[in-house]
Amino acid sequence: MSRAVLSLGSNLGDRFGFLRGAVDGLRDVLVAASPVYETPPWGGVEQEDFLNAILVVDDPARDHWAWLRRGQELENAAGRVREIRWGPRTLDVDVVTVDGPDGPVTSTDPELLLPHPGTAERATVLVPWLDIDPGAVLPGRGSVRALLAALPPDEAAGMRRRDELAL
Repeated sequence: MSRAVLSLGSNLGDRFGFLRGAVDGLRDVLVAASPVYETPPWGGVEQEDFLNAILVVDDPARDHWAWLRRGQELENAAGRVREIRWGPRTLDVDVVTVDGPDGPVTSTDPELLLPHPGTAERATVLVPWLDIDPGAVLPGRGSVRALLAALPPDEAAGMRRRDELAL
């Protein structure tokens, strides 16, 4: 078994359409999709707000590298161009965590760091993750609920749940 938590984000073009396309591309392995949140940009680059969501996917035939490659395929299908780090994008698919047959997968490879760095400090990942998995645990860091509670109060400022945009 290989279960992964994937983070989706889009702030260019048909933002919801790009998220929807990613979900459609993972429909056969989809376990759960969070509500969509509109969030301010992060990383210091002037740009439009993002739509963000979390997916839980499961496929016994995929390992952590296969989840990364599938995410990259979905980004490419959405016309993702990498010009500016943390810049605007049609679709961003991050592998947040992967559970393999022997438990949580860790990786220090620069191409795929697991668990995804920065997750513990990002309400844009933690909040929607809790919506679909209230008992979620970030390997090596602890309860997602406790991590969210430990964030500065302004970390979730500006996040708006967009219930009319159901994945």
